[in-house]
Amino acid sequence: MANRIQTPDLDGAGVWAKRYFLASRALMDSVLRPYDLGHTQWYVLQLLAINGPLNQREVTRLLEVERATLSTITGVLVRKGLIEQLADDADQRQKVLRITAAGTDLWSTIPDPIELITTVAFAGVDPTDLATAQRVLSEATQRLVNHRTENK
Repeated sequence: MANRIQTPDLDGAGVWAKRYFLASRALMDSVLRPYDLGHTQWYVLQLLAINGPLNQREVTRLLEVERATLSTITGVLVRKGLIEQLADDADQRQKVLRITAAGTDLWSTIPDPIELITTVAFAGVDPTDLATAQRVLSEATQRLVNHRTENK
């Protein structure tokens, strides 16, 4: 019987973008696993370590995650003692997230997975090629975001 299975284009730019994403996520998870952190937990800690206390709604917007997702992540980080969730002084209905001393201590020991990913992935790549790749991916991403927004 003839093989009737159709295979997708496995060498297109979109496929390679997905493969890069999956490979970088796997490396990030392997770096964070010894610290009992997931990638979204790391991004929350990063925002709070760099910026100080932030409104939970702002963190949701910056990380482009659903409110329910951030609520779950926040609950885990609070139980681990790495962040605090406080009522906003200006609006008690709003929550402010703040890194704790334990969170700051942990943050200072975690290797930066983004730096590692960038160093490993782009070692030896010509800066001009890298700039072109960044521009192309940035523009492609923006076109997709615009398309999604315009076609809601």
